[in-house]
Amino acid sequence: MTDSEKTLAGRTLYIPRMSIEGAQMTAAAFQSIGIDARPSPDGDAHTYELARKYTNGDECLPELVTLGNFLKVTEEPDFDPAKAALLMPTSNGPCRFGQYRHLISTIFEETGLQDVYLFSPTSSDGYKSFGQSGTKVVRIVWVAVLIADILRKLLLKTRPYEIDAGATDEVFQWALAYVSDVFKRPLGTIAEKKQDVLAALIDVRERFRSIKIDATQRKPFVGVVGEIFCRLNRFSNNNLLKKVEEFGGEAWISDVAEWVWYTNEEERAKLIRTKRRLSKEMLVNKIRCKIMYADEHTLYHPFREDFTGYEEPTNTREILKRSRPYLPAEGSLGEMVLNTGKTIWYYEKGAAGIIDISPFTCMNGIICEAIYPKLSRDLQGLPIRTFYFDDSQGDLDRDMEIFMELVKNFHPLPMIGKI
Repeated sequence: MTDSEKTLAGRTLYIPRMSIEGAQMTAAAFQSIGIDARPSPDGDAHTYELARKYTNGDECLPELVTLGNFLKVTEEPDFDPAKAALLMPTSNGPCRFGQYRHLISTIFEETGLQDVYLFSPTSSDGYKSFGQSGTKVVRIVWVAVLIADILRKLLLKTRPYEIDAGATDEVFQWALAYVSDVFKRPLGTIAEKKQDVLAALIDVRERFRSIKIDATQRKPFVGVVGEIFCRLNRFSNNNLLKKVEEFGGEAWISDVAEWVWYTNEEERAKLIRTKRRLSKEMLVNKIRCKIMYADEHTLYHPFREDFTGYEEPTNTREILKRSRPYLPAEGSLGEMVLNTGKTIWYYEKGAAGIIDISPFTCMNGIICEAIYPKLSRDLQGLPIRTFYFDDSQGDLDRDMEIFMELVKNFHPLPMIGKI
């Protein structure tokens, strides 16, 4: 049976753990429409051990981690290939991400696991794989993305200032379980779902506000950009954001919604380039964006005071405009453009340093690293450091200590105008 003939009925769907908050909220979104879903296992040394059995060294780190954790699923005592599905999106373009699904499919066929369903929903067929719930699921997964981004923001803005060590992580874990329990209730209407989640998020807000903190002195904040999986997956980056905090800083990481908005903007720009400004596709794009903006506004509204000073760009074009002198969006695509533009955005918000987290040999990381020296000079010597990760462990503490010393000593002069 080919994947096109398989369905999710009677199967457990495993969600790649790009971040635990994202995977758990996405699993809850699927559960809300009656699909048994759960995050894939967390990464550990066994993840690499399993993945290396079937790879040759040309694969990027996110591919190893995704593959290894999926293979860990197959080792579970009650694992049944005919009752398992793996969420594995795909893409076009030069990034190796587009090859993940093909590699996993080949490995599973060679090892007798061909009955596992590699589930790759796509807009090209109107998300028919979801059945009649297709449109609802796409939107509810967007809500899951927003929830995960909000919880991550609360964690990162609070934890550096906590008085009782571990208090913020404890509240974060509670919030994750609490909101996902609310979120996975039977779907109903999107409006009802949003109201349920909104009430839960307000409870979460109050719990975070109750954490005892010492905010008498603002710590230097470090903007974090890079390859989306590696920067969000704590196992892949050796919990680098926690290292920022251990060495006296505060991390502000680019969220997942940023990438979703970028793909919408790229679709809009492509329609304009191909003279379809007044097409049905453009109308669909505009309606979709309007609905998404409404969802985003609704869920973020209760946190307007909490996120004062932590505002994200109101439109992706703000990031692309800042990137233009270095990597114009018309000639460069993807994370390299976002990372460059977001670096400038963070600087304008008061960042004292930028970390780019990328897998070793990542095309986006390599191109950005070539741009960063000029960008740093143009931003008054702003410390910018690319941290590459593979499945080996370097002296991260030493490198972080040096970088954070530069961050603490960065004192930009007032600028007249902007670059």
